[in-house]
Parts: sequence; structure tokens; C-alpha cells
Amino acid sequence: MVKLRLKRMGKRHYPIYKIVAADSRFPRDGRFIEAVGTYNPNIDPMQVTLKETRVKYWLNVGAQPTDTVKNLLQSEGLILKLYLEKKGASPEEIESELQKFLGQRESKIAIAREKKKRRKLAKKTKAETPETKAPEVAEAKAPETTEAKAPETTEAKAPETTEAKAPETTEAKAPEVTEEKAPETETKETPESPETKAE
Repeated sequence: MVKLRLKRMGKRHYPIYKIVAADSRFPRDGRFIEAVGTYNPNIDPMQVTLKETRVKYWLNVGAQPTDTVKNLLQSEGLILKLYLEKKGASPEEIESELQKFLGQRESKIAIAREKKKRRKLAKKTKAETPETKAPEVAEAKAPETTEAKAPETTEAKAPETTEAKAPETTEAKAPEVTEEKAPETETKETPESPETKAE
């Protein structure tokens, strides 16, 4: 099966493509049957050159264009021209429709440029605003995490610390450790009781 597809050429970071008719079994940038045009996306507006008679020939023979090549052919008006020819329109009608299509294309390109500029501006403003909002978000989230984690850690660690430290220390120090730890656990358990009632 023959496909119309792109073959990469050019330098690194500056690709230029050939539009080629190639067997679908050939490698992407490998051999091809015939070059039918070029595509340069690096300039604004992009540059597409086509050998119209050869492209028409391959499409009429049954070659399938890839999605990218199909979009390029549509943007150049070749697909519209082929459609009108198959429909049986006169050459004057085809020419007028093609001129109308190409006139609309210029306005679409201008709209796309404006949209791209607006996106860049929006991206810049979005990048600047999170810096001012970041401390507020961090302050708001910090108390929530400490309140949620504090009761869990005191419940789990309080009994272990009293049991583990009591045998290791001397008899005189053991009551001091338990007395010091006991008020801490009582104070931290009180905020926990309203939470459990609320749940």
C-alpha cells in the first residue's frame, strides 16, 4: 500500500520535511518512491510546496495520506480542488472557490497568532501569581496537618514512652517521667474529644 507521508530532513532542532509517496513497509525516513513536495514548519507562516499533478496522481491511484499530510493538503486547498473536480465543477468555479478558501485561510492564521499571544500572556501572569499565593496556602494547610497528626502521635507514643523509660531509669526518676508525661497526654486528649463527638 502506498502512503503519502513526511520524510525528515534538515538539521537538529531545525527540521524540514519532504512529502513523499512511499510503500507503507518502508522505514519512516528510509527509501521512498517519489518526492512530491516539501514542508518547512520553522518559518511563520509555514511553507508548503507541492507538485500538484503528482499529488493528484498518487491520490487518484489510491495512496493514503497520513494525518499530517492530509492536514497540509487541506490547508493548501488541494483536497477542496480534488473534491470540486470529482463533483464536475467548471474550472472558473473551482478557481473562485479556491480563492475564497485561501482568503479565509489568511484570516484564520491571523486569529491563531492572536490566540497564541494571549496564551503566552496568560501563562506569564499565571506563573507570577502562584508566587504570591504560595505562602498563604502553606499557612492555611499547616494547622490542619498538625491538628490531625498530633492526637495520633500522642496516643501511640505516650504509653510506649512511659513503659519503655520506666524500667531503664532508676526508681527515683521513674515517677518524675510519668508525672511529666501524664499532663501532656491529658492536654492533648481534650481537643480530641470534641472531634470524636463531631464525627
